[in-house]
Amino acid sequence: MSVEHDPLAAFEASLGFCLDRFQRTACQDLLEERSVLVAAPTGAGKTVVAQFAVALAQHRGVKVFYTSPIKALSNQKFAEFSREYGPENVGLLTGDTTINRGAPIVVMTTEVLRNMLYSGEALDDLGFVVLDEVHYLADRFRGPVWEEVIIHLPAHVRIVGLSATVSNADEFGAWLREVRGRLDVVVTEHRPVPLHNHVMVDGRIHRLFRAASSTDLDPDLVRAIRQHEHGRGRGQKGRRGRGGPSRPPRVPRTSRLDILDRLESDELLPAIFFIFSRNGCDEAVEQLLMRGVDLTDDADKQAIEARLDDLVEEMPREDLGILGFGTFSSGLLHGFAAHHAGMIPQFKELVEDLFAAGHLRAVFATETLALGINMPARTVVLEKLVKFNGEAHVQITPGEYTQLTGRAGRRGIDTEGHALVVWQPALDIADIGALASKRTYALRSQFVPTYNMAANLLARMDIESAGRVLETSFAQFQADTAVVGLARKLRRNEEAVEGYRESMACNRGDFAEYSRLRRSVSAEEKRQRRTRSKFRQREVMESLGLLRVGDAVTLPSKRSLGACVVISPMQRKESDTRLPSVLTEEGRVWHLRPHEVTEPVVKLGRVKFPKKFNHRVVEQRRRLGETLAEALADGRVKDPTTATAEAREKDKSERARTSGSTRVDELREEIRSHPCHACPEREHHARWAERAERLEAENASLRAKIEGRTTSIAMVFERVCDVLTSVGFLPDSHILRRIYGERDLVTALAVRGGIFDSLGEPEIAALASGLVYSARQLETFGLPRMPTPSLDAAALEVHGLWRTVTELESSARLTDTPEPDFGIARLLYAWTEGATLSTTLRGSGIAAGDFVRWAKQTLDILGQIADVCDPATAVRVRRAAESVRRGVVSE
Repeated sequence: MSVEHDPLAAFEASLGFCLDRFQRTACQDLLEERSVLVAAPTGAGKTVVAQFAVALAQHRGVKVFYTSPIKALSNQKFAEFSREYGPENVGLLTGDTTINRGAPIVVMTTEVLRNMLYSGEALDDLGFVVLDEVHYLADRFRGPVWEEVIIHLPAHVRIVGLSATVSNADEFGAWLREVRGRLDVVVTEHRPVPLHNHVMVDGRIHRLFRAASSTDLDPDLVRAIRQHEHGRGRGQKGRRGRGGPSRPPRVPRTSRLDILDRLESDELLPAIFFIFSRNGCDEAVEQLLMRGVDLTDDADKQAIEARLDDLVEEMPREDLGILGFGTFSSGLLHGFAAHHAGMIPQFKELVEDLFAAGHLRAVFATETLALGINMPARTVVLEKLVKFNGEAHVQITPGEYTQLTGRAGRRGIDTEGHALVVWQPALDIADIGALASKRTYALRSQFVPTYNMAANLLARMDIESAGRVLETSFAQFQADTAVVGLARKLRRNEEAVEGYRESMACNRGDFAEYSRLRRSVSAEEKRQRRTRSKFRQREVMESLGLLRVGDAVTLPSKRSLGACVVISPMQRKESDTRLPSVLTEEGRVWHLRPHEVTEPVVKLGRVKFPKKFNHRVVEQRRRLGETLAEALADGRVKDPTTATAEAREKDKSERARTSGSTRVDELREEIRSHPCHACPEREHHARWAERAERLEAENASLRAKIEGRTTSIAMVFERVCDVLTSVGFLPDSHILRRIYGERDLVTALAVRGGIFDSLGEPEIAALASGLVYSARQLETFGLPRMPTPSLDAAALEVHGLWRTVTELESSARLTDTPEPDFGIARLLYAWTEGATLSTTLRGSGIAAGDFVRWAKQTLDILGQIADVCDPATAVRVRRAAESVRRGVVSE
């Protein structure tokens, strides 16, 4: 067959390089009308298969959809395909952006395709769908969307799944084959550019593994760490605090400048430094600027200046200050930049473009950069192996390590890539070895039926048919596979329990009953302790969160401080919570720490606080201390000892009123009166009883898992349908079918209830923001104050709807819908009214990039609301959206 008539030969000829074996195999599968799942390391060239799918679609005259999990990747692919096939042949759909929807090649986020499938849009001319980064299926929040797409795509459509290397690719492929028909799994663990793992100790770079091994630690590295620790041990001698024991010296961390110098001297730039903190990324840029680091030549600077000029032309000049444009542009011109979600998309895209073009030598990024965006480097640096996951600081997983370090090594440029972990004393070298040696991770489904999903399914089929569709999910496939092993283990355990029961038999009475009583006492006491501790922690945090500058307070758990004045309130930023700072009567500043505040703070009153107060100025501290002392003396502020005693007495009586100790006393009496209590072999029997109980608890868990897994999806679906019936959205669910998101049911109820109907455009935008926004962590207690009374009332109504929904969910044993969060409502109100970005964000603590991202999500929900609300309201909703879509929020 001639090249002109052989699409694969023509495609390969256009590339300018020969296809790898796995690429050729996957492309051949597509030629032969099979779907394909390609699992390969980052940088191996998976996207070549997707590019062939696009070329093949063009050759056959059918449409192709290219989907990705994030808008940044969608934008990047849109630009690439527009250059290759011409802008008239490429479209882009990302929820809030629609360009050339009817084009033969359409790039979109996966959510858009899901919505398209549910809307019933005709897809007869669709030939291929590329699912880029399909391992996102394991993502807790967005993974279910992928399964919905795979299940509901028309049978004639071939899918091209591109995944990172996962250890259960065959299992995933078996499920895909079951729901999609003919499909091949193509797996390669070969990296075209080999990756070498290194560790930096005291400024020197060592190999992580010995030569020709991927598991044995390098002896030189182990020796260097031992020498370092031995040196620390010797350095501790003679170092004592005042009258205290010896303490270890502070070990200076290897500076970023030192790391950068070493990488440059070893020709290991460009590099990506993964720092799991936005502030850390920004601080790194500022540090290098302060040290006068310059990594660019004149040609680089000219290219960067040209792009910066273009950016300035596009941006409102009044916004440049709050966006930190000065630091951002200076860093770029010197060859380095930050990249994180707190930056506006225009800044992030410029960093990506300049880095890919070779004009930047170092980028300091959070892990979001590892999600598919094409920014490879020669070296990836990990300063830490611990990140904050929203709840706690945890070590990164082998899968995350693989994803992050996969950016190292540029195909066609580098002969090898390098991953560098910066060692510190708290880091166990074995942990690095374990992360680097395990290169794969398992794909686990996060699929669960949602209200919107149920509404859309039941609009097209009856409840039994919908249940059967859901049972084709990957979640159910994995559950069914796991049941065999669980049943085998249950049988073994049941045999063991019988032996334990014989050994615990007592001739005085029923020892199993006696053992249950003992267990009940222990459980009840533990429950009461846990409840008290939980309430106490909440009381403490609430008392601290309510403090304002000028409040006079005392800390019962830190009585030595006496009466104090609050000089700075509690602050929350990223993963850090900074407790209030106070000033004592003696004029001493005390920055509160968590271990010092174990009881709620007691308010004593308020004192007159100076408008301009600097706690570093001794005279100002002295005057404020005197003001507090005068207020105490004349009774305007309560005496701290008396107030503390009153608070503790009130707390004591409240605890006595709500105490469950009576139940504990009753159980103890039952234990003492039980015949087995007097048995001389009681403790011997008890040991066997404990073993039997532990195994029975495990068996109960196994039975629940078996029952739950065989009926899990169907059971949740039934409960979802029960909630929808309770709120009147079944059988009529036309509003809910068009509303997507975590708060879909609350949003649909708000629209149906006409809550938006009486609001103006800024109020509509502000209220809608509360249905999409989620604070990075708890910032306030209760609903924030709204700009207008009508918006206040509307927010309360929405909150009431949420309470109704969560009560139904609790009864149905479903996961609660997230609470509406109006944390940026005032900002959206101001922005929609026309305020500048600087005015909008002033004093909010919200990063510009975060504001833009939430504003765009607000646009998305506004578009959904406009499609289903009252026609007169829809006009105002669309006007609100147009007012939001301006400046940095516009594309």
